[in-house]
Amino acid sequence: MKIDIIASGSGGNCIALTYAGRTILIDAGVAKTKIAKRLLEVGIRPDQVTDIFITHAHGDHIKGLPLANKYMMNVWATAGEWNGISGVHDELRKVAETRFGKYEAIDLGDIWVYPFKTHHDAYEPVGYAIEADDGSRACVVFDTGKVDDDMLALMEGQIYIIESNHDADLVLASSYPDSVQARILSDLGHLSNQQTAEALKRLIKGQGERIYLTHLSSSNNNSFLAIMTVEAALRKRGFIAGTHYEIEVVSK
Repeated sequence: MKIDIIASGSGGNCIALTYAGRTILIDAGVAKTKIAKRLLEVGIRPDQVTDIFITHAHGDHIKGLPLANKYMMNVWATAGEWNGISGVHDELRKVAETRFGKYEAIDLGDIWVYPFKTHHDAYEPVGYAIEADDGSRACVVFDTGKVDDDMLALMEGQIYIIESNHDADLVLASSYPDSVQARILSDLGHLSNQQTAEALKRLIKGQGERIYLTHLSSSNNNSFLAIMTVEAALRKRGFIAGTHYEIEVVSK
């Protein structure tokens, strides 16, 4: 499975996953022209994208959705998140269905997509696990205030694209109003470096997994802090970056 980070950060988020000639996007949070340009830069024609999966309907995750209308891409979101999405042609709107309290797997032929509940101040936010026919599995987790056991059970795989949004001490020392600080640090806010590290400590098995740290705050985090925190946590498991797993921060 080929992974391309099209955009990551407070300015917008978009991930491209390609397998067997099919590309899907997780979120489309920058302008449609920018998404199309960046897709071409990594060797993907926009008309190769068949589906867009939305984690939640905040602007930095849905700004570029008009791209779907131009290229007739299916757009998937939960029933709740569709309350915050407009402008997508009716025939392209797809709903991530639930049964017995769980989201149903979405069969795209050679790719299966598994939505799972996350924790954010949105309507009905989700993360996604993506599994290809060759057994490769990736998960994408943006904008969640915590990672619970149900999430961890679906996140297991070889590729982790996960937010490492902030350093909690930097948030508390920032000029943000108390209400904004409380929102960021709440269970409906964003993952801190430490929370991300603790989740990865439970997931990584030292079998060459790839970790992409994304959605870093431009004012309350930096690449050094994010990587240092995760690497320190994984060293406690006996895992060394570059030997047992690969890690990088992506901010663009």
